[in-house]
Amino acid sequence: MSDEVYLLLTGADGSPDIIFSRNTELKIKVFCLNNIKYEAEPNEIQLYGYIKGALMVFETVNIKADDALDMIHAIRWYANYMGYPEMEILPDDPSVDREIAV
Repeated sequence: MSDEVYLLLTGADGSPDIIFSRNTELKIKVFCLNNIKYEAEPNEIQLYGYIKGALMVFETVNIKADDALDMIHAIRWYANYMGYPEMEILPDDPSVDREIAV
């Protein structure tokens, strides 16, 4: 288990929540895709999960290589904080239709 300490800036009026690591430079924006139109930043990492039926995207802010591994711990912390510790972290947007080549 990580000994990281995280802080949360809660968003309002369509602004994302932001998770801050107190020990590193890691910052993650948290968007609820049920409430906003979202466009992924191409140079950032995006991970997904459902909290209480709402699809969430977790997107890094100015990610540094040293902080990338802490992203999972920060998302787990957020899910637990939101009362949904069993949230599955997904690497791809599950709402995007995909064609399967035969």
